[in-house]
Amino acid sequence: MPKSKRDRPVTLSKTKKKGREHKECIVNGIREAVEKYSSVYVFSFENMRNIKFKEFRQQFRHNGKFFLGSNKVMQVALGRSAEDELRSGIYKVSKLLRGDTGLLVTDMPKEEVESLFNAYEDSDFSRTGSIAVETVELKEGPLEQFTHEMEPLLRKLEMPVRLNKGTVELVADFVVCEEGKQLSPKSAHILRLLRMKMATFKLNLLCRWSPSDFELYREDLSELYREDLSDVETS
Repeated sequence: MPKSKRDRPVTLSKTKKKGREHKECIVNGIREAVEKYSSVYVFSFENMRNIKFKEFRQQFRHNGKFFLGSNKVMQVALGRSAEDELRSGIYKVSKLLRGDTGLLVTDMPKEEVESLFNAYEDSDFSRTGSIAVETVELKEGPLEQFTHEMEPLLRKLEMPVRLNKGTVELVADFVVCEEGKQLSPKSAHILRLLRMKMATFKLNLLCRWSPSDFELYREDLSELYREDLSDVETS
């Protein structure tokens, strides 16, 4: 009697959680980089795409390091106040490590860093849960961009379609997504099938620190500091 494919050994191993040792490694890595390189930048990111980010960071591979992860861990590495900061004035950087942010520590000239960040932008397909930037509505009639083999899939995605002499057609107007609303899994899938890219992966500089100065890239961020940053130059 042939052996059942279900009779296979299954290894029930536990994945080791990232604990104190991992956090200490990150803290030490950041502190070593701050001591080695001359400038520290905080940047925010929109619609992060790991592959595209890896491509971007290659431009800094010879004279800089990026750090992404727990904002609290990065704050601990730099110091959260003037009393426990790693280097003079660098606690100001910690205040901007909130939400989707990261650190760049580098020796690259300021103008070159700004140019690379400002020039980088890449479109991609939106994911489930992201906000639609426009309303997409398909009108009743033939959908010539789809082959007849795709008709079952489109039905599964709740599109009101039928085959008419081998051509996929909508039997009624269909709204794929509405501007300002979250994309459902089905809406995101349909937009991908339509080859419509609504997501823009972008990196935005928030601040720059060096031993001699500190600079904000957005005027509204100065509200985080109130009086203690009255001397900050805002670009």
